[in-house]
Parts: sequence; structure tokens; C-alpha cells
Amino acid sequence: MTEVTMYTTSTCPYCRNAKALLASKNISYKEINVELDMSRRKEMMALSGRRTVPQIFVGEHHVGGFDDLAKLDRQGQLMALFA
Repeated sequence: MTEVTMYTTSTCPYCRNAKALLASKNISYKEINVELDMSRRKEMMALSGRRTVPQIFVGEHHVGGFDDLAKLDRQGQLMALFA
């Protein structure tokens, strides 16, 4: 399966929602907590162009944040990223 990478912080409710959505689909992910690691936060910003968390990548494809992930799921397009 294509690797999912999610940049998060420990207190972010949108991060928790994204994790729950992925878990409900049995999709594993690599979590990178940017809360205390400025180099990882800069990496996230360089890759995504965004400052907020979560930032979710499926392979090299930048999905966006939780709202973007949930929209893909509602439209039936989330699992297509893994085909």
C-alpha cells in the first residue's frame, strides 16, 4: 500500500480526526510530530506550502489537511489514491 505521512501536533483536534478517519479505513500512516521539532515543521511547510496541521501526504501526493481528507472520503475518492 502507498505510504501515508501525516505531520501533526499532539493537541490538534483535526489531527485526531484525520487519524480516526484513516484508522476507520484500515490505512496505516507515518506520523511526524512537528510540535517541538522546528526542522520538521520547516520541512512540512516546504513540502506543503502550509503552516497548519495536519498536513497529509499519500505517497508524494499532498492531500492537504483533515477537511481535504474528509472531502476525498465523502466523494469516494480517498481509496482511489491507493489503487
